[in-house]
Amino acid sequence: MELIDFILHVDAHLKAFADEHGAMMIYGLLFLIVFVETGVVVMPFLPGDSLLFAAGALAATGIMDPVTLTFLLWFAAVLGDNCNYWVGRSIGERVYTWDSRWIRRKDLDRTQAFFARHGGKTIVIARFMPIVRTLAPFVAGVGHMNYRRFFPIDVFGGILWVGSFVWLGHAFGNLPVVKENFILVIFGIIGLSILPGIIGFIKGRRAGPTLP
Repeated sequence: MELIDFILHVDAHLKAFADEHGAMMIYGLLFLIVFVETGVVVMPFLPGDSLLFAAGALAATGIMDPVTLTFLLWFAAVLGDNCNYWVGRSIGERVYTWDSRWIRRKDLDRTQAFFARHGGKTIVIARFMPIVRTLAPFVAGVGHMNYRRFFPIDVFGGILWVGSFVWLGHAFGNLPVVKENFILVIFGIIGLSILPGIIGFIKGRRAGPTLP
């Protein structure tokens, strides 16, 4: 319940934390959350898109520098993905024999199927999809995706993901209509994030079973 409250009121929680602890600590907190969400495969439920949007809105108030914030969170995202990649690579395909509350087989299968359909573009596309965002670099490592191919794609995806949400938040997050309806904005961001997965699921159901 505390996590849900943090996600739905992330703007207020970040503002309160910054007021109490100062700019340096809020930079550190945001770096840690983004790194953990992207780098720890068992933590895919942490807020990502909404956190970046709220951080951009907070930066627009002057508490943080938006350019510094963008670079710092981009670095956290890329560092997290690379840690995730190498953990997956060290574990290998035996991960597909696991099925726990932390790493669910259906989530791994979903991400692997996404890789099969989109190839290396998955690393970029997955940035905007909760859960898949965390599992994609891990699955890339498990599948021994060539690191020289993985790294530049991941760097580009990180720039696109962090830059788009931070600067959208910076531009629109403090508009009165947005501030007064921030929960609805969060739900909208979450809805847009999971929409590709819903569309893919519907297409898969309509296609029906494939012949061996």
